Amino acid sequence: MIRARGLTKRYGAVLAVDDLSFDVGPGAVTGFLGANGAGKSTTMRMTLGLDAPTAGSVTVAGRAYRDLPSPVREVGALLDPRCMHPGRSARAHLRWMADAAGIRRSRVEEVLELVGVAHVADRRVGTFSLGMRQRVGIAGALLGDPGVLLLDEPLNGLDPEGIRWLRTLLRDLAHEGRTVFVSSHLLHEMEQVAQRVVVIARGRLVDEFEVGRAAAVRVRPADAGLVAALRAAGAEVTAVEGGLEVRGVPAHQVGELALEHRVALHELVERRDGLEEAYLALTRAGAP
Repeated sequence: MIRARGLTKRYGAVLAVDDLSFDVGPGAVTGFLGANGAGKSTTMRMTLGLDAPTAGSVTVAGRAYRDLPSPVREVGALLDPRCMHPGRSARAHLRWMADAAGIRRSRVEEVLELVGVAHVADRRVGTFSLGMRQRVGIAGALLGDPGVLLLDEPLNGLDPEGIRWLRTLLRDLAHEGRTVFVSSHLLHEMEQVAQRVVVIARGRLVDEFEVGRAAAVRVRPADAGLVAALRAAGAEVTAVEGGLEVRGVPAHQVGELALEHRVALHELVERRDGLEEAYLALTRAGAP
């Protein structure tokens, strides 16, 4: 579990993260969405103790990262795949990490196989493409077999085969009960891998929701008497061609209200926005 409460970070006059609160729980892939400069990387850096919050707190498994007894075994992270010595081989890089953390070297061979770079493990990292470096970085994140994973834009540089591989890997890790927190600007890919998302803009929380939740209900009542009842129930009702668009209440509640007020319905359809549509609507309407 990752928990942020009132998390704030200033760099001089720049407010990078502003009173941010959210939870990331185990058993699901949680996407972290926001435009460039929204504060995603800064939030992850504070989670890992690389930047100190100006105010607020962020904990992993109930503790600040610096207080974890064995951080590498509890939290795996990939923030920048370029942060590897270009003259070292992939195997040497991971062995160095394993030795520093007191992890058996045989684990290095396991993660090299897992991420698909065992066949080039003795090549210098400096000769790798960005996608190959991403794989080595993910291997490093998995080295301690941690229960929590933070990956910042891990899809960058991956080819279609690599994206499909990572999508499957992340789902499998979450299915094992791990906490998986992944930032990305590739909304189509996040829609396919994430079960829930946290959306921020200008360092502030815009929303957090389950992917694929109902976005709107299209209803065509026999008369306009249903509108007042819907609004009294907290729904947002907009007239559209041929009927009404209702947001804020599920389809079954619309139907129940229609029955209660004896209004016949000629159409009742629940529509789900794709993640891209939901994201763009949120950031347009909710960005500070």
